[in-house]
Amino acid sequence: MRGIQIIKSMDEKHMGESLDFVENVFTASEGVKSGKLVRSLVEEIRSKRFYLPELELIMVDEKDSIIGYAMFSGFYLEGKYEEELLLLSPVAVKTKLQRQHISKKLIEYGFEKAKKMGYKAVLVEGNPRNYKSRGFETSCNHGIIAGPKVNLPAPECLMVKELIEGALEHIKGVVDYSYYQNLT
Repeated sequence: MRGIQIIKSMDEKHMGESLDFVENVFTASEGVKSGKLVRSLVEEIRSKRFYLPELELIMVDEKDSIIGYAMFSGFYLEGKYEEELLLLSPVAVKTKLQRQHISKKLIEYGFEKAKKMGYKAVLVEGNPRNYKSRGFETSCNHGIIAGPKVNLPAPECLMVKELIEGALEHIKGVVDYSYYQNLT
């Protein structure tokens, strides 16, 4: 039987715990260097103008401990679409609870909240197997391509999802992470 799972926006109480959480999850799956990098990315996004506290989401258990995390932040392409486009990164689930749809619930909650806030599309970089079932499609098929400094294992690893039907008919451009030191 699963315990209580509550999704909420980041609050002051969980700010530090969430940093430890993402670092620990990524360290367990990808190594110490990756864990530290993801922690630094969260800290950096929080310090920049694209940070959206209401879209930094956590799932907590009955003890109010974090078991899942997803951060949506503002993003732009070639200086455009910052009121329409979001970046989803990072997403983390407590290692022993993975494959229990925690990330699915967090991401879909984020889609609904972002849509209500007026955002029209979400960009993500990652394993297509993890995101295709959430409605993400290869971004280059929609005219959103990785810039020369974006190191992808394959073009399919950069994906986009419409929150509003037809949004990707006009959102086009080159993805450049230079605004974030921890993404380059």
